[in-house]
Amino acid sequence: MMQRKFLTLSLIFAALATSFSAAGDALPGKPNILFILTEDSGHLSFLGTPGLQTPNMDSLARSGVYFKNFFVGYPVCSPSKACIYTGLHNHENGILNNTQNYFKPASQLTDAERRNPIYVKNRIRDDLPTLVERLHDAGYYQGIAGKLHVAPLEKFPYDEFIKSCDGTSVTGFIARAKLTGKPWHLFDNVEVSHRPFTDSEKRKIKVNPADVKLPAFLADTPKVRQDWAEYLDAIENADKLVGEAMEALRASGQESNTILICMAGDHGAAFPHGKMTLYDFGLRVTMSINWPGLTHPAVSEALVSELDLTPTLLDLLGLPPLPMADGLSLRPVLQNPHTALGHDYIFAEISDKGPLPNNGMQERSVFDGRWHLIYREKLTPAWRQVQADSRDWKIWRNRTYDDTVNFREQYPAQYQILVEMDPQSFGGRVRPIELYDLQSDPDEMRDLAGDVKSRSQLIRLYEALRDWANSTHDSAVHIPATPPAGL
Repeated sequence: MMQRKFLTLSLIFAALATSFSAAGDALPGKPNILFILTEDSGHLSFLGTPGLQTPNMDSLARSGVYFKNFFVGYPVCSPSKACIYTGLHNHENGILNNTQNYFKPASQLTDAERRNPIYVKNRIRDDLPTLVERLHDAGYYQGIAGKLHVAPLEKFPYDEFIKSCDGTSVTGFIARAKLTGKPWHLFDNVEVSHRPFTDSEKRKIKVNPADVKLPAFLADTPKVRQDWAEYLDAIENADKLVGEAMEALRASGQESNTILICMAGDHGAAFPHGKMTLYDFGLRVTMSINWPGLTHPAVSEALVSELDLTPTLLDLLGLPPLPMADGLSLRPVLQNPHTALGHDYIFAEISDKGPLPNNGMQERSVFDGRWHLIYREKLTPAWRQVQADSRDWKIWRNRTYDDTVNFREQYPAQYQILVEMDPQSFGGRVRPIELYDLQSDPDEMRDLAGDVKSRSQLIRLYEALRDWANSTHDSAVHIPATPPAGL
């Protein structure tokens, strides 16, 4: 594996070390874990997002350690969750696309469900332990609320499958866990931030389209503004459920013995440059770790990945590390947040057909905190998977896709971004390599892959990506020694 430096979180390890020994309802020395995940998002009012109010997630960000540079490893649901649970990239863990969302114990699967081709092909490798298996073996009582969407179910031995994510559901789970005398882990998967959003033509929403600010990659039309306002309103609805979960935790009296991870977004939202793309908007989400004993909240600039979460939790709980992982335990950073280092580079991938062996278009990216390179191969034919909610109106109420097409003459750059997202629908081309400087171009509108002045940055990132693909045995790509020419 590539040599990596440590880098990340902030000042909570001293507080954790003290608080873990406090008396509580769980087994001695075993804190509870509340992992809150809100889907398809990446914005908070804490970040200054115009038109948005997220007081509950803001409170967690301000009172805990907030990670300014937190990324997913694959920008769609099942593969992203597989990264969290295994600490491995998807070409190693086995889930390369969305799998069946069976929400029940493995013992309740029917023979037909077990034979479902999607469930059979898109699954975590049998020889890889998951976080849920490790916590099960350590004596934790575990629940999953809202959604699972990973496979196979045998690798997710949750004790409870809870349909709702509201405060009543969280209260009930904590009470039942207390009766077992075990420490508990609740993965609270909040779906309300996922499309379809509330239809503001039929029901009033809290966000005013006139108050929002669109990213540069979206056409600034009334319908796109409406779509973005509905997206922000969905985040506010998710924030309400986060607040209910926190109130349930406080009321239980177990807040002082519970590690809280709040990850807003398993990937970016279903817009161009977002979900199922390797642009910053598709990969960068928000994450905070909160612990009531923390006396010095902080904002970390470190490059952090969702692949770090399981290695970190296992280390903090004193459990054996994963046999192999791309993620790092962030414990050294928790002990020494101002000088400890972590990832030099953040890597991500998309496999547009999957599973391996895979002849579909392959997309990979590498980011160093400023410069972002995207590499693609197998571009003929130019076919990319487009999630239905990134395109369709009938079920998913996506207003942006059609309006970008309708206003293509007024917004040609934004239309071109949509064409490259969905090349098979427009006869579009897909670039083999792209390079962006996020310091001067945070919305990634100016591709510098052909810029002579940026050539050294391109070569450096390209070589890092090639080394990573080789060291992690990424057999779906064959990255040549020399970068392809930028368009």
